[in-house]
Amino acid sequence: MGHVVRMTATGAFGITFVFLVDAANLVWIAQLGDPRLVAAIGFAFAIQFFSVSSGVGLMIASTAMVSRSIGEGNREKARMQAGAAIVTAALIQAVVATLVILLRHDLLALAGATGETAAMAARYLLITMPSLVVMAIGLIASGVLRADGFGAKAMYTTLLSGTLLMVIDPVLILGFGWGLDGTAIGLWLFRAALMGLGLYFAVWQNKLIARPDLAAVRCVLPLYLAIAVPAIATQMATPVGNYLLTMVMAPFGDDAVAAWAVVGRLTVVVFGGIFALSGAIGGIFGQNFGAGNYARLRSTYRDALVFCLIYTLTMWCALFWATPYVSAVFGLTGQGAEVLHAFTLIGVGGFVFAGPLFVANAAFNSLGRPSRSTLLNWSKEAVLGWPAAAALALSFGASGVIYGQAFASMLVGTLAGVWGWRFVGGLHGARKRMLDGAALRPYPNPDRYRRR
Repeated sequence: MGHVVRMTATGAFGITFVFLVDAANLVWIAQLGDPRLVAAIGFAFAIQFFSVSSGVGLMIASTAMVSRSIGEGNREKARMQAGAAIVTAALIQAVVATLVILLRHDLLALAGATGETAAMAARYLLITMPSLVVMAIGLIASGVLRADGFGAKAMYTTLLSGTLLMVIDPVLILGFGWGLDGTAIGLWLFRAALMGLGLYFAVWQNKLIARPDLAAVRCVLPLYLAIAVPAIATQMATPVGNYLLTMVMAPFGDDAVAAWAVVGRLTVVVFGGIFALSGAIGGIFGQNFGAGNYARLRSTYRDALVFCLIYTLTMWCALFWATPYVSAVFGLTGQGAEVLHAFTLIGVGGFVFAGPLFVANAAFNSLGRPSRSTLLNWSKEAVLGWPAAAALALSFGASGVIYGQAFASMLVGTLAGVWGWRFVGGLHGARKRMLDGAALRPYPNPDRYRRR
């Protein structure tokens, strides 16, 4: 439990701070007094969420792959894999960014954005999407740090980058009067800092990443994609669900969509610990699986579930108490305030059950069953979440979207927690079969990467 808490705490502190800065960014925009600006960020976030989630999936895959090699005691192989993962992730995210830029107007229209709100959201996406490549490199470097247990340095990467954003955002948005353009420029600077610090700690300080070449990329690519494709598919379920729910929310007007944007920011701020837990224990699972320590796998899973329960109950109480203050800070009134109240009263409770889903996802992704994570996440977001939200919105209005989301979390989260526990408890003998199956082609001699 101590190891789980330490790794999660360092990750949570960094990621929660970044999300807090992002929420503060929304506060600065709200000070301009135009709800269309807040709604535009909400629509843009629904689309940008796809691209960020693909980057997170690539990071999860690199952490799982590298941590297994470290657990096996083959550090040079791990360095080679890390370098190849950076090149692959950067190329994939370049393609994703290009597609989103080309299709941004159609995607915004499908989400329900119209008029000036849609125009502002499209401009925001045009400016920010190229920075995905920069962010991908930073995420892989951070994932490699976690794979080798450097949780504190991964935290410093996000913490220092977030501090830069916290200082510069109000200057760009309010001081220079650049509005959404200032927000977009601030995001570019944040992602550039994330990449620079990640490479500094992972490459310069700790020599965890070898300089890649074509041979390394070619031999690592099959294994990396075998983990990354289902991991990305799993991560993409959440933005798809968010996009679908934004479509359900859009007919209720800009006030409801603005409240939905606030709910999205609160979710990642308040539950940053749960998101960080999933990334932290992925490396723990991978290393111990590589070392064949099954008892450690089971205790990690159990302790992570206990951590989730305590954390989510505490945050539920805190956020419910803070509801009127949050409404005042973001200027939510009428229907927007009702959506926020539904979230803090009922929606947050869904994370009591969503926590086990994050733990099960980490186990399945790191231990060779990523397709199960994909199945669970898509069941929650699309199969159950969207229809439930649409149905309940007919009876409860915009608040019904929140209720439907919580209902899906309760059902799928319970199933995921039980399924993951049975899987981790029955891993005897699986390690050799998995490692044999993963050796798709021989690796080049690791000695060639020692000085690179």
